Amino acid sequence: MDAFLKGSSSSKPKSQEKSKAAPKPQKSIPWVEKYRPRSVEDVAHQDEVVAVLKKSLQGSDLPNLLFYGPPGTGKTSAILAVAKQLFGWELYRSRVLELNASDERGIQVIREKVKGFSQQSVSAVRTDGKPCPPFKIVILDEADSMTSAAQAALRRTMERESKSTRFCLICNYISRIIEPLTSRCSKFRFKPLAVDILRERLQHIANKENVTCSDEVIDTIVETSEGDLRKAITYLQSAARLKGSEEIDKQDVLEIAAIVPESFIESVFKACHSDSYERLDASVKVRRGVHISYVSTG
Repeated sequence: MDAFLKGSSSSKPKSQEKSKAAPKPQKSIPWVEKYRPRSVEDVAHQDEVVAVLKKSLQGSDLPNLLFYGPPGTGKTSAILAVAKQLFGWELYRSRVLELNASDERGIQVIREKVKGFSQQSVSAVRTDGKPCPPFKIVILDEADSMTSAAQAALRRTMERESKSTRFCLICNYISRIIEPLTSRCSKFRFKPLAVDILRERLQHIANKENVTCSDEVIDTIVETSEGDLRKAITYLQSAARLKGSEEIDKQDVLEIAAIVPESFIESVFKACHSDSYERLDASVKVRRGVHISYVSTG
């Protein structure tokens, strides 16, 4: 009776009650982002880098950093984990500027975005009263794609704003970074991930996502990814989306990775040694027909 007099939710239409009771659809997140390391300790196979970063976290101070190495080895994940552990989720957005230098690599970006962000002063106390580092972090991903003029402008900004800002340059080829920048940063090389690390991580993700695949499939993904964990996880997710609830086989991975089977290569070589154009043309057409039928039925 009291609920009726107060006009409770029971008087609302049943359609609204059903809409409220219905669970919200889960967002589709790429597995690369879903299983990205959340802390420095979770970064795999980079023991030296992790040890140095952990000491920096204990002292709440960082030098300017330069991460270089093959793609998919944890460079971006490492600095993002450091930033989140330093500032927490509350101050992360206001204290961290992340730019992809392959898209924004001109001198104008350095003069406007980076310089303006670096000049902003920050306090050493969080909103809840807890202490935090009195500096910001600028992350420049794919810094080896920056022009020489932009790198020269960045050098001056790093000098003038050293008290309030730390810079982290991420690249694949350190030889493309000018010497004045490399001399101002602590350099860390990220090694390609070992086979055991890749296999263990892929098996963990497959178990979490209820993906049915054999050890042979995991080994095939590891072999085709060539030490790139990001590529390996992408291959696993693509194969899972392709097959659905069915078991993934080796051929699925080879098709997704666009790897030519060894049997086809051997048949082409045999056809070449036969000095017969008709035989070579027939072997190529057979393979092309298999590929077309696979794509149409998939």
